[in-house]
Amino acid sequence: MDDEILRYKQRLEERAAQTPIWEKACLTVEEAAVYTGIGRTKLRSMLRQKKCPFSISNSNQVLIVREKFDAYLKGRKRI
Repeated sequence: MDDEILRYKQRLEERAAQTPIWEKACLTVEEAAVYTGIGRTKLRSMLRQKKCPFSISNSNQVLIVREKFDAYLKGRKRI
């Protein structure tokens, strides 16, 4: 039973790794940096702002909602 669960988890992780960044709903800081060209430090600083409109928290990890982030960036001249 444990082997079956591990194989299933491995298949899910492989599928997630193969999904292009522009098709993902949520991005890690590293993925968002690659996607936008904005540095990881700047992205983390943006995520720490109160009421950040494009972030969600996953217990110990903050993720970036790609569509909201795109809309946020589109409305900005400077970051």
